Amino acid sequence: MKAVERSILEQVIAVTSEPLLLASIDQPDWPVVLVNPAFGRVGNVDIIEKPFADVIEELAGRDLALEVSESVRSQQETSFPVEAGSREYLLVLRPLQLPDEEAARYYAAIWRSGASASSSDGAEMHHALLKAKRQIRDLSRDDAVTGLLNGRAFREVFAHDWAVATREKSRMSLVMFTLDDFPAYVEVFGRHAADSCLRRVGQAIRRCLRRASDVVSRPAGACFVALSHASDEEGVRDFAARIATAVRELGLHHPRSTASKFVTVSYLVAVADASKEKRSADAFLDELLAGIPE
Repeated sequence: MKAVERSILEQVIAVTSEPLLLASIDQPDWPVVLVNPAFGRVGNVDIIEKPFADVIEELAGRDLALEVSESVRSQQETSFPVEAGSREYLLVLRPLQLPDEEAARYYAAIWRSGASASSSDGAEMHHALLKAKRQIRDLSRDDAVTGLLNGRAFREVFAHDWAVATREKSRMSLVMFTLDDFPAYVEVFGRHAADSCLRRVGQAIRRCLRRASDVVSRPAGACFVALSHASDEEGVRDFAARIATAVRELGLHHPRSTASKFVTVSYLVAVADASKEKRSADAFLDELLAGIPE
């Protein structure tokens, strides 16, 4: 574990009366770098170096882990009601930022007990405010049709993770999925059915993501892009093939498809070593997305 700055530790010490962990979000997979003894009330304390999103998934389920991951990426303080064992908590996520930094490099996750949360003055109002802020954030970052990240938000995520991969000399993978013969699908069933199809395909891809820190976006048209932090190209291709199978197994009828009688996707895999890549993150992504249908 790298040394944690004194300023960060002072902030952590101030909130250690309840279960807490600290994750380093400027490293791949956001490893847990600190956990206090009180965390034993909600989970196993032996989680140092374990990916933060994996810890949340084990404790609260995949759906919440995905929401937590998006909140961390957007660098906002927020909270979620959760259950651990037979107790109710308010999971508070708080970015910890040094005075001379533009963005937080650590995130604290605090499990506030239901009793203490309800007895705090203004706790309900504070939670409602955080929820409203999260909804406003989602409106600006989500694709209106599928609820996935939109193209602009995905670029922000990709640029951040590219910078981390460059510094850590690690690899990252992108998989672009394109619905086969989708204009013909729209001609047959109309725009409303097409939007429903896009939503179902997007959610099928999202369910297949292997880690909550991985993300999927619909940047435009009938195209989806998944960002994975896996570095093994063969494994990424297997991952892409499983997604293609999951989409086909949705059983969405497509009478004019030249590939199948059901909706299917074609995919392209790109694995990049960011530290050796001469292109910028935007240039790399632009080249991958070139020519997708609007």
